[in-house]
Amino acid sequence: MVEIYLFLFKIFFAFFKLFPKRDKVVFVASFSGNTRYVAEEFRRERVPCNLVFLCRKNCLADFRACGGRVLPFETAGFLSLLRSAFHLATAKTVFVDNYFGFLSVVRFRKGVCCIQLWHASGALKTFGLEDRSAALRTKRAKRRFRRVYRRFDKVIVGSDRMAGIFMRSFGIGEGRMLRTGIPQTDFFYTFHDRRRLFSEDRACMARLQSNAVSADGADGSLRPGEKAAEWERAASLKKKILYAPTFREDERDHFQLRLDLELMKRALGEDYMLLIRLHPAVRASFRIPERCSSFAFDCSNSGDVNEWLLASDLLITDYSSLPVDFALLGRPMIFYPYDLEDYEKKRGFQGNYLDWVPGPVAFSTGDIVSFIKKGSWNLDKVAAFSDQWNTYSKGHSSRNVVHYVRRITDFGQ
Repeated sequence: MVEIYLFLFKIFFAFFKLFPKRDKVVFVASFSGNTRYVAEEFRRERVPCNLVFLCRKNCLADFRACGGRVLPFETAGFLSLLRSAFHLATAKTVFVDNYFGFLSVVRFRKGVCCIQLWHASGALKTFGLEDRSAALRTKRAKRRFRRVYRRFDKVIVGSDRMAGIFMRSFGIGEGRMLRTGIPQTDFFYTFHDRRRLFSEDRACMARLQSNAVSADGADGSLRPGEKAAEWERAASLKKKILYAPTFREDERDHFQLRLDLELMKRALGEDYMLLIRLHPAVRASFRIPERCSSFAFDCSNSGDVNEWLLASDLLITDYSSLPVDFALLGRPMIFYPYDLEDYEKKRGFQGNYLDWVPGPVAFSTGDIVSFIKKGSWNLDKVAAFSDQWNTYSKGHSSRNVVHYVRRITDFGQ
């Protein structure tokens, strides 16, 4: 099926290359973060071009307000395939934020720049050519992967360390690295403290609250109005812990939260509230027990994780790249890799996990509680971590990307 799809895409793309190029920027998106910030900057600077978003279904709704045309991508629909090939073949600039197989069978015309706008600011897990699962792929699949990576004319990076990872993972050279900084990190410079976020963007605060109080009471939990009152009391008086675990494929059908919520509530409930953000593939089956509903809140349905990072005083995660963004705030982190040995065997890391993390490592809920009670973190280590991974992310990364595109593209001509 993949080969048939790619064959058809190649034929349609070749046909549409006969059409003239348009003043058009096409974003192929599987996540909303970086793409949305760059798109908003194009609008802010009134660049004379049209924006087209070819989106995987999980982020279609995120681009409705960006002022461009939003279309589904990589679906089984013939019309969708046709439209996607047309827009990509007639664009002057193309952004992609992930691996997309169509790149293995197309050749953009001269003067068109394909920019990899990767969806994360840093990386702990291996990916691309270094992904351990790559060894299990067929020779044909491996050749396809390399062809995809060769289509990246430029790769957006926020640090020299990430540039090195991209060069190894994609098998490309230094000349393709574009050190503009990561666009989605601009958020943390715009709203450098929570007071400004909540006073200038009441809609943001409303979204945070509505997503945290969306329980319908069907499972015996608090009704929305009651839960909203709990949220308001906790949000105004207590510090916020955000727990954002990495998605694991084997949890898709039987997710289990590896936190003892009752223990955390007893030990920390007077001073803290817990915000839980889960991957879309598992969050539908998760429910917070009623006895913990005044302490723990599910914020998984929120569209922008940056808002939750900014609202939080402490981050708990495991193998995510979120610590790179959160480090810009200079706040503490605790790492909870409860399946470290098994996960490392399956996925692999860029380096030693314990050397990578800028905070204490817990292997049980009891460890987490103890670290929080004792304040067992070193914020100087967090600052050094941020300097290493956010070297070029200084608050104007989106502008840097757009200015680069304007320098190399003849919009309006």
